[in-house]
Amino acid sequence: MTDRRPVVVLGATGTVGQRFVEQLADHPWFEVVAVAASERSAGTRYRDACHWVLPGSPPEDVAAMTVAPLDPVRLASGAIHRPIAFSALPASVALDVEPRFAEAGFPVCSNASAFRTAPDVPLVIPEVNPSHLALIAGQRRTRGWKGFIVTNPNCTVAGTALALKPLDDAFGLRRVFLATLQAVSGAGYPGVPSLDILGNVVPWIPGEETKIEHETALLLGRIEDDVQIPAGVTLSAQVHRVPVVDGHTVCLSLGFDASPTPAEAEAALRGFRGTARVQALPSAPATPILIRDEEDRPQPRFDAAAGAGMSVSVGRIRACPLQDLRLVVLAHNTLRGAAGAAILNAELLVAEGIL
Repeated sequence: MTDRRPVVVLGATGTVGQRFVEQLADHPWFEVVAVAASERSAGTRYRDACHWVLPGSPPEDVAAMTVAPLDPVRLASGAIHRPIAFSALPASVALDVEPRFAEAGFPVCSNASAFRTAPDVPLVIPEVNPSHLALIAGQRRTRGWKGFIVTNPNCTVAGTALALKPLDDAFGLRRVFLATLQAVSGAGYPGVPSLDILGNVVPWIPGEETKIEHETALLLGRIEDDVQIPAGVTLSAQVHRVPVVDGHTVCLSLGFDASPTPAEAEAALRGFRGTARVQALPSAPATPILIRDEEDRPQPRFDAAAGAGMSVSVGRIRACPLQDLRLVVLAHNTLRGAAGAAILNAELLVAEGIL
């Protein structure tokens, strides 16, 4: 691409919104032309409205922008083509706002959970299920929208499903038990109170287990006649919030149709790349799944930022006495699991000619 496409960030002042702003600062295909947030922030400069929680400072050009209200008419004013809207909105707000943007002609790449399980809204990881973008045509037709909504999965599911995809393809995945160790940044800012999390583990995150089980099955499933058919995999999830800043760790026990040896599973994971078109996207890591051979890896402190935060690290691949295989997966929850995932989806929409 020679011209950068305009984009707007909805919910730009929050933690994930800040990740969007950070990741889009020097993007070769996209340029932030507006930031939008709640009425509380609208009308003030971004640097004043935003409590920046990432290293450094917000990009100067964005910092100087005036925060716009969540109004598609105002954000589309004068535009021949609607900008891409990246949504970092809370689910309760996204439920109302995102359809208004789609109706007004905006392509919406959403990190919110509001429409992830809607039957006509694609839930996509480009390396896992790019063909699910086929739902867009039916979505626009049935809803009468000029634009559309595409979602990325829950921050834990993003890494988990990416690691499960090559194993499912090679050996036929049937049963998944997983336990998560989820970083506090997944709760946003200010997030979990310090006295609740320091020196502690909280074995509950509202709605998380259901999201993990349902979204993983959708991602590993297929599309037939504009209908999403979940994979025939039985999933059982237990979730935990732990005192780690960034990086969700997932411990898995897996059962298959054809039981792989640890070496066979490792080979399938090492060789996985996704389609050639996905590999060429600007935000796609050269190696989406990185194998750690050390006995004590992956670890969030050392591995969450692998592949600029877009690679998933997998280690401790070994036989399981209860099922066939066990392993540990780690992904950066606000990059591969949030802002980076939505940006990668937008890049795929451009590469596929849908935008």
